Amino acid sequence: MNALPTAAFIGLGVMGFPMAGHLQRSGFQTTVYNRTNSKAIEWVAQHGGSIASSPKKAAANSDYVFICVGDDSDVREVVSGPSGVLEGMRAGSTLIDHTTASAELARELGQTCFEKDIGFLDAPVSGGQAGAENGKLTIMCGGDPAVFHNSRSALQSYSQQCTLIGPTGSGQLTKMVNQICIAGLIQGLSEGLEFGRRSGLDLELVLETISKGAAGSWQMNNRGKTMIKNEFDFGFAVDWMRKDLGIVFSEAATNGSPLPITKMVDGFYEKVQQRQGNRLDTSSLISLLRNSD
Repeated sequence: MNALPTAAFIGLGVMGFPMAGHLQRSGFQTTVYNRTNSKAIEWVAQHGGSIASSPKKAAANSDYVFICVGDDSDVREVVSGPSGVLEGMRAGSTLIDHTTASAELARELGQTCFEKDIGFLDAPVSGGQAGAENGKLTIMCGGDPAVFHNSRSALQSYSQQCTLIGPTGSGQLTKMVNQICIAGLIQGLSEGLEFGRRSGLDLELVLETISKGAAGSWQMNNRGKTMIKNEFDFGFAVDWMRKDLGIVFSEAATNGSPLPITKMVDGFYEKVQQRQGNRLDTSSLISLLRNSD
């Protein structure tokens, strides 16, 4: 390892952009790559570091390579493509995938990295755009304990909770649990707030009161007031939620899990998309209830 650790960050979306910034500020000499180069130029202007013209070049000479892209196909492209990071990574370095992807892909990448003497963690995150910007994400990891231990200082630069759940794939499976829980919770919050509105209650006072009791949640504390105001522009879009739930349903078909509520809520998100709400954030579920007046 170099005296000053080096890192590459691939994918500068609403999550990756601030995450890479925290990494650079915490002392990692960071090289970034983004498919749209203007985002990489903007990032360097704000944070320093350097830009690479391909994932392969970003990964060259990096102790850690981080990925935060869209889906399984995007991960495969930036990892295993002809200009992918594995073409540039050296033995002894570590690949950390923050993309919400399938557990099957995580296991595939874990095996490939093992054969190349490269450490690997599947490490999806939760906490949304605000969590990324404030360095307060929750990271759920799958992989080898030694790799996790050696990566903690980097991961802690943008997280408030970072946990090794189990072997490779466990991080992605835990993120699926997370999304299942969130889907049902947001629908329940939407129905409760709409019930309160139709009952003529002061909803801000209602939220202030019940958020201190058993109904309290991150979603209530961070999205309740904005849902009341019909504000739905907070980073994690309906399109991405449906992508994540698609991964959940594929895994459930393998392990036999019944998901009646999750499937129902996914259907509601489909209706939001049909109303051109693709880029609205996930709390926009409440809009379906209001439009049913």
